[in-house]
Amino acid sequence: MRIAVPEFGAVPLIAARVGIAAVFLIPVLARRGGLRHLRRNIAGLSLLGAINSAIPFSLFAYAVLSVTAGFAAVLNSTAPLFGALVAFVWLRERLAPIRVAGLIVGFGGVLVLVWGRLSFTRDGGGWAVLAGLTASLLYGISANYTKKRLSAVDPLVIATGSLIAATVLLLPLAWASWPANAPSVRGWLSAALLAILCTGIAYIFYFRLLSRIGPAKALAVTYLIPAFGVIWGYLFLREPITTSMVLGCAVILAGTTLAAGVVSGKR
Repeated sequence: MRIAVPEFGAVPLIAARVGIAAVFLIPVLARRGGLRHLRRNIAGLSLLGAINSAIPFSLFAYAVLSVTAGFAAVLNSTAPLFGALVAFVWLRERLAPIRVAGLIVGFGGVLVLVWGRLSFTRDGGGWAVLAGLTASLLYGISANYTKKRLSAVDPLVIATGSLIAATVLLLPLAWASWPANAPSVRGWLSAALLAILCTGIAYIFYFRLLSRIGPAKALAVTYLIPAFGVIWGYLFLREPITTSMVLGCAVILAGTTLAAGVVSGKR
């Protein structure tokens, strides 16, 4: 995303991402005879396509125009915090004291991470931070929505249908904002890899996890995102690793571990 978004722009890149991913998954679903299930669940899949793909993907693409891939990856790691908070507010899921403490610690880590970037001036990173945190909030909402409303639907149907819906939603905006200069081969290759590996294949695994173990534990995979995001950013994009990133990431992950119920406080 960090490589491709300067060439495409945020919305055109994400339209390409979800469109290619949908095209990749449709034949797989067709071979399994699952296409008929798309129409049956069109309302739920359309909403999920907006709140789990089209909007948060676009927000993160916008964010990485201003911040490093590693920094954005750390922002992404707040998704389990929001997932636990949404489950408490919306689903009335009981939060043990240790999980409440985890929410407080985790959001304290967010403050450590973003404290020096909360300027909303033209050159500040405030809007990028807000975009990334809003995207993570939407991930938390969509994970709980999937568990509550779509738990009986085949994960492959959910992945394919939500990506088709996201594509339909973004196409008019992408058409209107398509870059005047055609993206390079490197840009298209990045978009294709983002679509197939990081979206199409990843969604199959993710929605299968959601159906089997629930949103709190499924969102726990985001524990790994900061480590890989920061490392790959450093190795391939020569992005700096700052003290605030390391400290903020550590505090966020500690809080997330508690908030997600990974540590129960019981022996």
